[in-house]
Amino acid sequence: MEKTWNNKAWFLVLPVLVLVAFSAVIPLMTVVNYSVQDTFGNNVFFWAGTEWFEELLSSSRFWEAMVRNLIFSFIILSIQVPLGIFIALNMPKKGWGVPVCLVLMALPLLIPWNVVGTIWQVFGRNDIGLLGYYVNALGIDYNYVQDPFDAWVTIIIMDVWHWTSLVVLLCYAGLVSIPDAFYQAAKIDGASRWAVFRYIQLPKMQRVLLIAVLLRFMDSFMIYTEPFVVTGGGPGNSTTFLSIDLVKTALGQFDLGPAAAMSLVYFLIILLLSWVFYTVMTNYDAER
Repeated sequence: MEKTWNNKAWFLVLPVLVLVAFSAVIPLMTVVNYSVQDTFGNNVFFWAGTEWFEELLSSSRFWEAMVRNLIFSFIILSIQVPLGIFIALNMPKKGWGVPVCLVLMALPLLIPWNVVGTIWQVFGRNDIGLLGYYVNALGIDYNYVQDPFDAWVTIIIMDVWHWTSLVVLLCYAGLVSIPDAFYQAAKIDGASRWAVFRYIQLPKMQRVLLIAVLLRFMDSFMIYTEPFVVTGGGPGNSTTFLSIDLVKTALGQFDLGPAAAMSLVYFLIILLLSWVFYTVMTNYDAER
């Protein structure tokens, strides 16, 4: 008997497709249109071709901002992934401590990004901020407004505080899904704590770690609100990431053509790097 297909279910997906078209596809086409044109106002446009892309790729300002983004993402992943695994391993698996720890871990994720930036902007000030006051009381000259190194340390600590919980929750979900039979077999074999982690827990967390790395990389590479609120991209251009530079070009200088070209290149870089991350990690998982 020949199987018949009912395609009426596509009508249920149609509203989603229309919503995506208005919220993603149409704005993207508008950006593409701006990236190949120039304007002097009054809604009059002139064809510019690839001029803005050539100017962008030959600009040292663009490459410096991208290097800052890559360094920031590398530092963030190097800290948050091991720290998240460590915290998840030490969280209780049973009892009243489980909901308490889960709620505490989820709290930083519930705070809006601009509020996080405002909190750390005040927290790090030398005059009224607890962090700035006590660090300077220890004899350390700390001022994130004037010192680029202090600004970087502040932003990194802020991001670790804000987003490590995401890695913790994902790793914890992978850990609690491991059947007790694995631990019982390891106990019978006399496996050490490191052996249990190396051969049981870490392999079972690989899937969630892949998700955690991809999410944290994409978010850290696109970071804007927190460093903009805390440092505004300064001191100088030391914390001016691609996102901040893009907003300054689009809104500060009102250069729509260069800003549109930068946003497209920015999007393609994130897409490419995320694909590389995903391909490398999935191939490694398949080989194992």
